Amino acid sequence: MGSYVLKKMPNGMGKGDCALYPKLMIYNMFDDEEVIKRIHEYSPAFSEGVIRGVLNALAYTMKSVLPMGHSMKIDGLGVFSLALGFNEEPEAGYTVDDETGEVKQKEKYRHVCAKNINFKVDQKLIDEINRHTTFERHASAVSQRNSNDSTLEQRKNKAIQFIEKQGFIMLDEYAQINHLSRTGASRELKHLTADPTSGIKERGRGSHKVWILAPKGANG
Repeated sequence: MGSYVLKKMPNGMGKGDCALYPKLMIYNMFDDEEVIKRIHEYSPAFSEGVIRGVLNALAYTMKSVLPMGHSMKIDGLGVFSLALGFNEEPEAGYTVDDETGEVKQKEKYRHVCAKNINFKVDQKLIDEINRHTTFERHASAVSQRNSNDSTLEQRKNKAIQFIEKQGFIMLDEYAQINHLSRTGASRELKHLTADPTSGIKERGRGSHKVWILAPKGANG
């Protein structure tokens, strides 16, 4: 059974009205060791070594075929495809004049590169989850935008204690334990990760971004 909280989201009509939507409570992130262990428990005929080999082969196959313009469909799971973007920093090219030998800087340009992997879930997987799972409302009920008179240091320490127990913290969790909006929480986490003495650093990108403990004196 999963737990959820209700979140308030502006409806975009400019009248101050909010719509409610359910948000799943995330308590942990399984690493590959835990995933392999659980697959082995479900299918003990396959050793953990074989399972690891299959997962490694899957990652290698994705790395090989997605950049060639192919998508990958795995029945019961979904479709994977590559998303492109521009590199973060434009680069300057150079040319050499054939007559004078003078080196001239060309206009800066940006490389196209792989940015993400899109995933579209197989509807059969959603149907199976709904068939076997029910969701209950968490005791915190509706997430409110409460006023907050705690200090940044206190909120940071709350986050560190949370990470020490759970291994990482997500944006919504930081917002929830410190009674902040997602925007406020995102702003604070960006500030904390920019401070090498905060003890917190980020890992991952986009919706998969989490915050973990940083080695002393070293963020990033």
